[in-house]
Amino acid sequence: QVQLVESGGGSVQAGGSLNLSCEISGHTFGRNYMAWFRQAPGKDREGVASVATGGVGINYAGSAKGRFTISHDSAKNTVILRMISLIPDDTAMYTCAFASLRPMRPLVEYEYEYWGKGSQVTVSS
Repeated sequence: QVQLVESGGGSVQAGGSLNLSCEISGHTFGRNYMAWFRQAPGKDREGVASVATGGVGINYAGSAKGRFTISHDSAKNTVILRMISLIPDDTAMYTCAFASLRPMRPLVEYEYEYWGKGSQVTVSS
């Protein structure tokens, strides 16, 4: 079993920044694959960014490129999503996900086996 616990998030005005962290624990071995997804009210869940153990194999959704940065701290086994220049459309529940096998499509939710409970991000105009 793998446990994911998100922290960070909160409320910020447009143009502001926030950081999300996802602490990973449990049976993790070798190279693993992590991602951040988000879901806004009334919308489908979408992949935002993904990374592999050690910070390699990074992918971003078009909406995140240039504004979001994903990284993996191997020592703490924590995935971090740094978000800048936030806009109201970024308002969503952000959830961390984990895959033990390399995803063919890193930003697609069915590729991931374990999920955190999520952290709310609210951006006001």
